[in-house]
Amino acid sequence: MLHVHTAQTLAACGVAALVTASWAAPARPASAAPHAAPHGVPHGVPHAVPHVGGRAGTSALPPGSCHASSVDPATTRPDARCTPGALNPDVTQANIHRTVCVAGYTKRIRPPASYTGALKRRQIAEYGYRDTNPSSYEEDHFIPLSLGGAPRDPKNLWPEPGASPNPKDTVEFKLYKALCAGQVTLAAAQHAITKDWTTAGSLVP
Repeated sequence: MLHVHTAQTLAACGVAALVTASWAAPARPASAAPHAAPHGVPHGVPHAVPHVGGRAGTSALPPGSCHASSVDPATTRPDARCTPGALNPDVTQANIHRTVCVAGYTKRIRPPASYTGALKRRQIAEYGYRDTNPSSYEEDHFIPLSLGGAPRDPKNLWPEPGASPNPKDTVEFKLYKALCAGQVTLAAAQHAITKDWTTAGSLVP
């Protein structure tokens, strides 16, 4: 569990995605469908993620079409076929100090709870979770807003098991600080997250 100070710091930097309720209990066992989709995005983020236009890809998928790798917040990853990640075209390496590295930027572009809440409920069905309580999940930006992820594209949002802050948020914050300090590039951070967020922290020297 993260300390309160860490959670407040993460929230202030806009790394944690919007959640509609706090996690009240451990994830129920076997909440995901039994088959996990292949993970990892080939050939780097710029070629693997779709062009984003705010509301792209909003058609609902059949229930159970997507499968998280697990329901453990420490290891869970989205289905790469359903949630490959999507980029915010307004954020580039050249302008990070005018966009994501500016305090309050991610708060300004974060979609409203009315949008993410409705999308979360739809995607819970798409992911085939047995636990269908929305409070059991965070509607997570797979590529976080602080690393140039698309704010509203469903291909960059998914119902992540557990609450926020969580282990993925910690990794995102580490990469965000490194990005703004010039230690990693925007593209490298985005690729590390989509390849496997659980190992992405190793990108930072």
